[in-house]
Amino acid sequence: MCSHMNEDHQDAVLLYAQKFGSSANATAAKMLSIDAQGMNLTAEVSGENLPIRIEFDHNLKDAEDAHHTLIDMVKLARSRK
Repeated sequence: MCSHMNEDHQDAVLLYAQKFGSSANATAAKMLSIDAQGMNLTAEVSGENLPIRIEFDHNLKDAEDAHHTLIDMVKLARSRK
């Protein structure tokens, strides 16, 4: 899932870092891992890579729940612009 997100949805990963990871100035981000409670990212801020942990609002049940949760988070992040 991380490879897919980093390769096909870089814009979404960056939005997660900016909007949910308190890194509004991030210029790039990568998803390192995802688990039932949240995801670990690294964000580039002023040329430095910073670790970010973003907790989900619920424990993920399965891959389908992860998919829908990540989509919902992108929609929420876009509405916060």
